[in-house]
Amino acid sequence: MDLRVSHCFIAVHDHEQALAFYRDALGLEVRNDVGFEGFRWVTLVSPTQPELEIVLEPASADPATSAADKKALEELLAKGMLRGVAFSSDDVDATFERVRKTGAEVLQEPMDQAYGMRDCAFRDPSGNLIRVNQRK
Repeated sequence: MDLRVSHCFIAVHDHEQALAFYRDALGLEVRNDVGFEGFRWVTLVSPTQPELEIVLEPASADPATSAADKKALEELLAKGMLRGVAFSSDDVDATFERVRKTGAEVLQEPMDQAYGMRDCAFRDPSGNLIRVNQRK
């Protein structure tokens, strides 16, 4: 059985700000930009891993979400409490400099980790944790 990850979902509060980060700072390419029933989904791919789509969606993308749950999700997103994504890079230092120059919020500059990685961390404009790592 051949089982692979095809989509990864990231909650965002503003698609245009998110695109400035994921497309412009990280260099991902937009594959789809779809609106449906007042919601918007944007999928992006890495040119080196086009089979994995990252979906930028509203925190409360399910129309059945109650008003109270929608508010709770938006508050968690604003606090950076929803999970983000980890990327791998063949040059974490160059990736860090590229993203840092865009004004992204830096959480950790590149450093060697005891578990065999060199990594750095940012927050995207919605507060999600974004890590970039490189095997040592």
